[in-house]
Amino acid sequence: MRFQGLPLAAAAALLAAAATAQTYPERPVRLIVPWPPGGSVDTTARYIHEQLGKELGQPIVIDNRSGATGNIGTEAVARAKPDGYTLLINTITIATAPALFPSLPFDVAKDFAPISVVARAPHLLIVNNNVPAKSVRELVALLRASPGKLSYSSAGNGTNFHIAAELFKELSQTYALHVPYRGGGPALLDTISGQVDFSFPSLTAGLPQAAAGRVRALAVTSAARSPAIPDLPTIAEAGLPGYEFTSWQLVLAPAGTPREIVARIHRGIVQTMKSPQVLERYAREGTIPMSTSPEEAAAFLKAEIARWTKIIRERGIKAD
Repeated sequence: MRFQGLPLAAAAALLAAAATAQTYPERPVRLIVPWPPGGSVDTTARYIHEQLGKELGQPIVIDNRSGATGNIGTEAVARAKPDGYTLLINTITIATAPALFPSLPFDVAKDFAPISVVARAPHLLIVNNNVPAKSVRELVALLRASPGKLSYSSAGNGTNFHIAAELFKELSQTYALHVPYRGGGPALLDTISGQVDFSFPSLTAGLPQAAAGRVRALAVTSAARSPAIPDLPTIAEAGLPGYEFTSWQLVLAPAGTPREIVARIHRGIVQTMKSPQVLERYAREGTIPMSTSPEEAAAFLKAEIARWTKIIRERGIKAD
């Protein structure tokens, strides 16, 4: 009697959707990472995909679709069939994109169904080993002494790297050349090789390189020191009071994905984030595991869009 009074076609559609949700998933689920391998979003996806696949009962296949500051892969999910078989994991760029790119091929507020925030993490301020600065204060002094002569890499316009660096430049009143790449992996590699002077990679990606001596870590971007590297000061401690930046990763589905399927994926994420294997990986890399409700994830994304739109406009951050 639940469908009494509904047009026959609408009732049939509701019944079909309910039946589909009950059997979901019946085949592998594709998780689109809109960045190349090696960056923080890709790393998070690879940390959780195996366990999430176990929770859902089907493999999670990672699909790296990089380019256009994450917009190519993000658009692919916005245009995908809303059946739960194509998901997106993205970061701050999905919140900065509306302010940086006036003609996006998708509407962040309307084209996605947020499922859960799955991680928060600080970034590192690193310099390549040829840069003489051994501390934040020394780097600031070097930047002031040679305006525009030093360069920094980012994973692309509006990415975590870029925003973290722009905040640093704003507070230190310095200037450096921005060199955007197609992802965090290439940006980090060129910092290691000395093609650029400094960068702000995720702790997950940057810490192993610093530990191996390939780059020099000067500070973490968070308000408090990271348990993963407790001897390293924060940027605020090391000479820029008030500096704080942490990134996040969010799992989304295309808008219109049935609520029952979103709920099923969400339950899988909640259990995944309790897995000892996932928790151990996160702890080792200084990442904070999270699982929020879809409603909380949607509210979080809305607030982040508003926050970064304000900062980008106030500080004149441009898509170079």
